[in-house]
Amino acid sequence: MSVLQAVILGIVQGLAEFLPISSSGHLLLAERLLGVRQGGMLLTVLLHAGTLVAVLAVFWRDWLVMLRNPFKNRVFWLLVLATLPAVAVALLFEKQIDALFTGWFLGFAFLITGGLLLAADVLPRRAGRGKHAARGADLAQVSTRRALLMGAMQAVAILPGVSRSGATLAGGLWSGLNRTTAAKFSFMMSAPVILGSLVLEAKDVLGEGTALQGGWLAPLVGVAVAGVCGYLAIRWMLALVQRASLKGFALYVSILGLLVLADQLFFGLFFDKMI
Repeated sequence: MSVLQAVILGIVQGLAEFLPISSSGHLLLAERLLGVRQGGMLLTVLLHAGTLVAVLAVFWRDWLVMLRNPFKNRVFWLLVLATLPAVAVALLFEKQIDALFTGWFLGFAFLITGGLLLAADVLPRRAGRGKHAARGADLAQVSTRRALLMGAMQAVAILPGVSRSGATLAGGLWSGLNRTTAAKFSFMMSAPVILGSLVLEAKDVLGEGTALQGGWLAPLVGVAVAGVCGYLAIRWMLALVQRASLKGFALYVSILGLLVLADQLFFGLFFDKMI
């Protein structure tokens, strides 16, 4: 993998992790388009490390308060609770999930993301919430029930192509959170999941790291780019989510899903044909 390819993948990861369009799906698609076949899950985990730094940087005040007394901090335990569904799914269905990273499910997953975003945009406003609710992030609004619902949606987003930020944002809005609070808690939820992935994949990182063609320069550049782009994406999304519709994102991922399915069904240019 070249440095240029690493920069492109870092941009894709940094932006797509926090925009509701699926970083795993876009990374898989970008790797196929760029012809990057080497690195696999190791590269994905390393790029996610960059976005972990972004989450820590944007919400550093919240993390600092948590670290001062984590066991008495309510938000800390809500984040732990919200992480449990994804951990359970990942442990129980590890082999099945790994099989999906071959790309055969990607088109369907993008369509699922589109449906979730459309429902998240329409249903809360019909209930008198969402876009017209009080603005400003207030994590005191996040109850145990709301954290569990967002956690369940995060578990669904383990599927490559289903947006983690989009699914958890949808869960937050359906539970009655205002948009800014749902977005902030969604972004903070990514930190323990990414950290857990790094720990679980540490063995692979140590074992495969020396096998990376061209050494560590390109992956490390990708990590740095992912961190910067992730920071900017979080800032932009927190401002955007207060006033903008999610329908544009829904339309984008739906069209992308249809294009991927068309390639899988008829052309086989980037993915193996289904039939």
